[in-house]
Amino acid sequence: MTNVLAVVEQRDGALRGTAREVVAAAAALASGLGGHAHALVLGGEGVASVAQGLGAVGAEVVKVASHEALAGYNPDGFSAITARVVRDGGYGVVLFAASGQGKDLAPRVAAGLDVPLASDITGLEATDGRVIMTRPVYSGKAFARLTVEASPVVASIRPNVFPVGDASGAGTLESVEVTEDPGAWPTQVVSFEATGSDVPDVAEASVVVAGGRGMKDPEQWGLLEDLRAALGDDAGLGASRAVVDAGWRPHGEQVGQTGKTVAPKLYFAIGISGAIQHLAGMRTAGTIVAVNKDPDAPIFKVADYGIVGDLFEVLPRLTEEVRAIRGDG
Repeated sequence: MTNVLAVVEQRDGALRGTAREVVAAAAALASGLGGHAHALVLGGEGVASVAQGLGAVGAEVVKVASHEALAGYNPDGFSAITARVVRDGGYGVVLFAASGQGKDLAPRVAAGLDVPLASDITGLEATDGRVIMTRPVYSGKAFARLTVEASPVVASIRPNVFPVGDASGAGTLESVEVTEDPGAWPTQVVSFEATGSDVPDVAEASVVVAGGRGMKDPEQWGLLEDLRAALGDDAGLGASRAVVDAGWRPHGEQVGQTGKTVAPKLYFAIGISGAIQHLAGMRTAGTIVAVNKDPDAPIFKVADYGIVGDLFEVLPRLTEEVRAIRGDG
């Protein structure tokens, strides 16, 4: 019997969008391994109130480490407590989200446990008691199936890839005592500075509207923002590397090999030619819609739907139709 621990993220006392996915993936894997799925939530005072709901997506036990020093993410504190919980619980598998925080925390925990890390996983299955994982390689042009010859197996999963079902469970809450001295942590977080935007992080958004050099200049970005707004609150904004390098958009929106890897249900590539470096970051999207005036643009080879035309004519019409369908027009 192998138990699986899902490390869940929260911010300001609210669970992140990836929380349910990581727990659901842990529950599905635990079922195949003949074990149980547990979840770990670290946060400030009162975080237990939001952790309870994780039982509904498969967490049989929800462990909560609550302390004022954990109200914000601290890499030293979070990694030390997580590694201790893994050791004490004897978990055979530990799952993280391959989010910004997860990409920082997962390797720290793996190092603390002296095991390797399998990152950006897009497939998990249990075969004869072993965990078989799938991840993209060679800029997304191929997929590798791998196992880890170590215990526990530590992996991070790509957001928006693993389905979330309804386990109809309550989940038992267990308190984790914070025995570590926060004052002794080498890193002390002084403050967090918010971006001031309500737009979802591009790596976690279920819908992404991304623009490239075909937008011609940053002043035209309002057309993309209009489409994003029409698509709803779950939509995020993305950009190609050329756009970010030109200073049009912040690096946090960059999609691609040197930016963020995304896997939304719906991805709009507007004025993006489709260089292999960009495709590496978005080709696992559920549905890809491309708009480009060049019929030979590489983006059309991976697009499910393509529109060859002037994006400055297409975008307003597309936005108008989306609004009409959603009843906002």
